[in-house]
Amino acid sequence: MKSFVTVLVNKEKINLLNFDRKGLQAFFAEMGEKPFRATQMIKWIYQEGEWDFDQMTNISKPLRAYLKENCCIIAPEIILEQVASDGTRKWVIEMGGGNKVEAVYIPEDNRATLCVSSQVGCALACTFCSTAQQGFNRNLTTAEIIGQLIAANHRVGEQGRVTNVVMMGMGEPLLNFDNVVPAMNLMTEDFAFGLSKRRVTISTSGVVPAMYRLQEVCDISMAVSLHAPTDAVRDILVPINQKYPLKELMAACKKYIENSPRGFITFEYVMLEGINDSEADARALVKLLKDVPSKMNLIPFNPFPNTDYKCSSRRVIERFRDIVHHAGIVTTIRKTRGEDIDAACGQLVGKVKDKSRRMERLQKMGLT
Repeated sequence: MKSFVTVLVNKEKINLLNFDRKGLQAFFAEMGEKPFRATQMIKWIYQEGEWDFDQMTNISKPLRAYLKENCCIIAPEIILEQVASDGTRKWVIEMGGGNKVEAVYIPEDNRATLCVSSQVGCALACTFCSTAQQGFNRNLTTAEIIGQLIAANHRVGEQGRVTNVVMMGMGEPLLNFDNVVPAMNLMTEDFAFGLSKRRVTISTSGVVPAMYRLQEVCDISMAVSLHAPTDAVRDILVPINQKYPLKELMAACKKYIENSPRGFITFEYVMLEGINDSEADARALVKLLKDVPSKMNLIPFNPFPNTDYKCSSRRVIERFRDIVHHAGIVTTIRKTRGEDIDAACGQLVGKVKDKSRRMERLQKMGLT
C-alpha cells in the first residue's frame, strides 16, 4: 500500500480512488474510452490490489502510459494503532496538513465492523460528543474515506476482513454528501468491496434536506442520532435540531424508509443522567416514534475530559429499555467497546486544526 506522503509529491495527479463506477465511466468517457474501462479499473484496484498501471495487462499500453503520467492511486495510511482489552482496534490515520482522523475496528464472532470518519472534526457541536469539541477543519475526500476501509483490510488480513461499515466516526456524513456517497457506492460495488447494502450504515444527526437527497440516489441502511424525545432537550444536545426540529426529522425518516433495504430506521440514543433518561422521556420517545418503523439503540454515555455529563445508571437504562421495548420498538442496550482506548461512541478526537475556531470561542466563554 502506498503512503499518503506520496500525495504531496503527486498532488497534481488525479487520484482514481476518488471515483466510484459512475465517476470512472465519466472520467474515461472524457478520454474517448468505453465504459467498460471503469469496470476494469475497479477490478484492478479493489479485487486484484494492483495499483501499478504498468501491470494492468488488459489495458492498452497508450492508456497505461497516460494513466501513469496523469493519475495515481493513493490511500491514507495508519500511523498509530491502539488495541483494547476486548480486541477493538483504534487507528489514527494521517490526512495531511497536520490533520488526523480516527477509525475503529470492532471484531466479533460472526462479523467485523469498521467505524469510518467522514470529516476532519465536526461542525455540529453536539454537546455530549468529544469529537464535536475539537472543531472542524475540512471534509474528507472520497479517496480518504474509502481509503480507511482499504487500510483496515490491509492491516487485519483476510481472516479479519471487514464485513460491516458504519459511517459513525468523526464528522457528519451528510454534510460531506458528494464525497461520502461515492465511497459508499464503492463499499457496495460488486467488483470493489461487495458489501451488502444492509451491512453499510450511514449515521446522521438530522440534516433533513440531505436525507431526502440521499433517498433519491442511495438505498443503504440509515441510523439517526436522536438522543432526546423533545425539541427542548434536543436543541441543547444536538444543536442542528434548532434548524431541523423533530417533526421535520421524523417526516424525513419515514420518507427514507420507502427505499431502505431494512425497512426501518435505527435510532441512537445516548443515556445521560438526569437529562434524557426518565420514564417520562421513554414514554415521550414511544409517542414520537409511533409512526416510524424503528430499532432503538441505547448507548451508555462514554465520558471524555471536561464534560459535565454523567452516564445513567444501569438500572435506569434497563427501565428505559423496558418501557420502549414493551411499546413494540425493538430496543437494545449497546455494549460499550474500546472504552479503555477512547474508541467508544463519542470519544474519537483525532487531531484537528480547527478552522471553525470553536475551541478559542469556548475558552473565551470559560467553557474549557
